[in-house]
Amino acid sequence: MLLLLLVVALFYFSNTPNQFNFLLKCPLYNTTGIYCPGCGSQRAFHSLLDGNFLEALRNNIMLLLGIIALIYHYGIQMSNHFFKTSAKSIFSNKKIWFLVLALFILFWILRNINTYPFSLLAPIN
Repeated sequence: MLLLLLVVALFYFSNTPNQFNFLLKCPLYNTTGIYCPGCGSQRAFHSLLDGNFLEALRNNIMLLLGIIALIYHYGIQMSNHFFKTSAKSIFSNKKIWFLVLALFILFWILRNINTYPFSLLAPIN
């Protein structure tokens, strides 16, 4: 799995997602013109690998927040494993997932409002 992630990261590091037709396009945006919470994630991942954090934030801030959350959660799990501790991630609490879902839905709604400052949440075309 780690090897697959490395290959994908290498691909996105060396190529711009817009230059290939075989990469997935958002079906929701293509059919309705509405941005989903994942729109811009490929470009954000490419920008992140190139070290352009502001462009990555501009394309999809939720991707970066998700990566930070994954690093936090699995960092705690690895720490527990290696140091024999019993710290708990906030994501171990089932109630936090309702907050995460609400945040995704709110992001989805706000990024489709074509008025400043909400238009800043839409991905760069």
